[in-house]
Amino acid sequence: MPLSDDLLNRWEHIVADVNKTDVPLECIKKVVIKLTEGRQKTINLHTLKKQGLDLVEIEALLTRTLTLLDPEIKDVDFVVDVEAVADLVQPETDKLLNKIK
Repeated sequence: MPLSDDLLNRWEHIVADVNKTDVPLECIKKVVIKLTEGRQKTINLHTLKKQGLDLVEIEALLTRTLTLLDPEIKDVDFVVDVEAVADLVQPETDKLLNKIK
């Protein structure tokens, strides 16, 4: 079931406050690796999942890439997949809230 734009906007605010190192791999959309000399490499995890790679394969690819590029890495940014986070957390949130009513 697709989530409403309003619900996704609320989750966007929640996710913005989360330390990105605490986000599970399945909730990351892209990894942007900023390299020396203004270059960057982007690994689109969302696309890799759609192509059939499982999380173990994606983690291995990400680890290999980070290890290979390590001497040139200045920074790494994680783009969170807000929809995946909402899909994962919202059902549990609904259960908890129903208990309160």
